[in-house]
Amino acid sequence: MRIRSHRPVLHSPCTTLAPFVADHEALGRLRPAFVRALAREFDLGALAGRLCPVLLEGSYAALFALADYVHGDQADELERLMRKRGYRLAAPARYVLPSPLLLAVAREAAGAPGLHAADHPAQRRTALQALFFDMVRWGVRHGASDLHLHADRRAATAQVRYTVGGAYVAAPCFNGLSHACLLEILAVAWMDVRAGNGAVFDPRAEQQGRIALQVDEVPVVLRWASLATDHGPSVCLRILRQDPPQGGASLAELGYLPAQAATLERACQRAGGAVVLAGTVGAGKSTTIATMLRGLPAERKLVTLEDPAEYAIANALQNSVSRSLEGEAGAPFDAKLLTIKRSAMHDLYLGEVRDRQTGRVFTDLAGSGVSLYTTTHAGSALLIPERLASDFIGVSRDFLATPGVLKLLVYQTLLPRLCPACALPLAMLWHRGAGRSHAQRLAWRCWAARLRRAGVALAQARVRNPAGCAACAGAGLPALRGYAGRTVVAELLEPETDAVLLDLIRRRDNPALRRLLGRRARRQPPDAPLRAVDCAWRKVEAGVVDPRLVERCFALPPALRTPVGAEDGHG
Repeated sequence: MRIRSHRPVLHSPCTTLAPFVADHEALGRLRPAFVRALAREFDLGALAGRLCPVLLEGSYAALFALADYVHGDQADELERLMRKRGYRLAAPARYVLPSPLLLAVAREAAGAPGLHAADHPAQRRTALQALFFDMVRWGVRHGASDLHLHADRRAATAQVRYTVGGAYVAAPCFNGLSHACLLEILAVAWMDVRAGNGAVFDPRAEQQGRIALQVDEVPVVLRWASLATDHGPSVCLRILRQDPPQGGASLAELGYLPAQAATLERACQRAGGAVVLAGTVGAGKSTTIATMLRGLPAERKLVTLEDPAEYAIANALQNSVSRSLEGEAGAPFDAKLLTIKRSAMHDLYLGEVRDRQTGRVFTDLAGSGVSLYTTTHAGSALLIPERLASDFIGVSRDFLATPGVLKLLVYQTLLPRLCPACALPLAMLWHRGAGRSHAQRLAWRCWAARLRRAGVALAQARVRNPAGCAACAGAGLPALRGYAGRTVVAELLEPETDAVLLDLIRRRDNPALRRLLGRRARRQPPDAPLRAVDCAWRKVEAGVVDPRLVERCFALPPALRTPVGAEDGHG
């Protein structure tokens, strides 16, 4: 009888009554002692690697399971089948194991007495697929943007890490995975890759591709990028949720200030010119662009040209362009461009400008009269023209300085958003009960005074509570306690009709550009900051961002830097 798999009832090792077996050593101490796995006697299907019936000493049987599966209809049904086969259930009859250990048991690789070295490739493949899926599901449930899988031979075991809220964190439930097992997982996962370079996973080569799957009824696309490092392969999987809320319901919800959101929306309404959004890797550029594009009027025809498409945009005709890692000539774009320019569209999204191929496409489209939206990697709005005109991309400076070509330049980064339920008053930094020395408290108080003299209003400013609370500590990751997601910090420039700005871009006078921006920033009203750092301080004033975090993203004058030796307390 096949045991059906469906969404499990959620439990954790801390809340379930089933004992937790943490590692091989704990497995060896189990009484009655573990003898062998019984998985081959039952048709577990997709549950392989999540539930595993086992034989214990004295002819007793028990059920090893992941925490999410230890209770529920599947576990109950498996126990019933075990009794039907004549097995006596031990007391307790169920145990919770971490994924790597359960997989080792299911594959009869735990090294316990009585194990037999039989080869069952179909069952092994199913268990490996289940473990890979559980890794992805953990990331989706905890809001991770990336899943990182490292088979670094310098470490005792493989590493499974995630990017959650901008932090690079480990999920304890996947600790202890062997390098050999991770390589097998990657080989099995690669079988589901589409548009990949290579028929099989090659740990000695760079590879890329996409995997589409459903996680908790949510469509998810994984963008695969593997790096062949000196010490073993490292795979980064960007987790792209395809359900509509992923793009953000509005620019305001992403963190754009009202005046900034209004500027973006005006730019989207005007025909012609390019809106270029810049930021570093993981700064949320694609999410912001998707939000902007979803807000375009229905009477506008929107076409995208992406490498590859990331988020589903319902009102767009999306086109994915597959390019090899060798970077041959721009043939992948040519056929699409010839047709797209004859498709009578109003708006076009070019996924990213990052090399001469996409630079050529940008030049072609930005001068064609359509409204163009794109992204690039740059450290500020001022550096966007410099990036586009670089030797690596090759867009002409004269072209960029032509009025009407660059409609709006946007730079954004993400800062952790304080948990509104437990954030602490700024004065806690120098409070006597905070466990700091007199010198540390004085240093923080003087730092706050300098911020006030610089014009930062601190009446509502708050700092992170590193202990967290019920609202923010659910993931069990210390690095995220006290935070509730991230918020956009941005700066916007409108060079479209700014003759002074365009002339400086043409002459590549970056120092003069910076001085010009500084003068204009001082004249800006507080609710419409011109520079991203000023936007960050506005969020500090509103109690949204910890003031100690501003220094992480921006070069501050010495007087505004956090005091050395007074502890950071926010990492």
